[in-house]
Amino acid sequence: MTNTLQRFAYGASQGLRVSWFWGQKLVAASRSERPKLPPEISATLPDRARLLRDLRRLLARDWRNIADGIYAMPANLVPNPVAELRRCRRFLADLKSVEQRRTAGARTEVAEQQEPGRYPRYYLQNFHFQTDGYLSESSAALYDHQVEVLFGGAADAMRRQALVPLRDAVARRGARHARLLDIGCGTGRFLREVKHNHPRLAVTALDLSPFYLDAARRHLAPWSRCDFVLGLAEQAPLAAASFDVVTAIYLFHELPPKQRRLVAGEIARLLRPGGVCIFLDSLQHGDEPDYDGLLDQFPHTVHEPYFASYVVADLTGIFGAAGLCLESAEPAYFSKLAVFRKT
Repeated sequence: MTNTLQRFAYGASQGLRVSWFWGQKLVAASRSERPKLPPEISATLPDRARLLRDLRRLLARDWRNIADGIYAMPANLVPNPVAELRRCRRFLADLKSVEQRRTAGARTEVAEQQEPGRYPRYYLQNFHFQTDGYLSESSAALYDHQVEVLFGGAADAMRRQALVPLRDAVARRGARHARLLDIGCGTGRFLREVKHNHPRLAVTALDLSPFYLDAARRHLAPWSRCDFVLGLAEQAPLAAASFDVVTAIYLFHELPPKQRRLVAGEIARLLRPGGVCIFLDSLQHGDEPDYDGLLDQFPHTVHEPYFASYVVADLTGIFGAAGLCLESAEPAYFSKLAVFRKT
């Protein structure tokens, strides 16, 4: 495929993708009551035109990375339309339950369904008010679609920005010798892009949800050299200094402050000297000042119990205390991409 044809295919697919998910975002908003916000929460928000303009910038950046050969075209460039329609129907059907939890402030449903001691208390949440939290097969099947709706079709493009520092990290040791751990891997959505670009790279997927880890197994089924570990991010059952790269993708904003420090320490323990942690998560206060109002409102509209402490957390200090030095940090639409190196 020539570069011109590639660019056309990319632009057409991403245009359809944004229209598809942004449309569902508008439908979801029309079915939701606007929550009452504390008076100290800023009402100054970027308008829809600004959000779409910044989304176009993200996609232009994504395309430049592809055109420059930094990473390949998306693995799901041409999605299965039947599967997409099926996920859309499930998403819309679940909206009523989500809205009922939101209006009732229901946050303990998951904790009530689980036997005591099986999972840490902080994990037993209906994150995003979603059904079953992270602890069911149906939740794992719906999660990625929910996230794409939330970000208007931008979530995969934001994740792909982590492939830029990953390319350099893999090149240092070579794909045959390097080892990568995705800590809190979820459904394996990011690891699928990793293996799509680095099929010979040995990867380990770690997550606390057996249902999401099963989904990761399915996503990574086409590739070899993939291991799957059920366990806590703050107490991983893995050997010290056994990885060249640890990726943390949208993990830290869902951790309480104490667990953030513990997980940073665990990442440092698992990395070899000179290894890197590639961190991708939500923006924090000051990264894009015009978005600060959105960050303040977010935990009130989408149940994220630890988000307010995350947006003001000193990540450089947290990782620095664990022995990891910040090498770079930059915004990517609603996300922050950072690289920390073990000294």
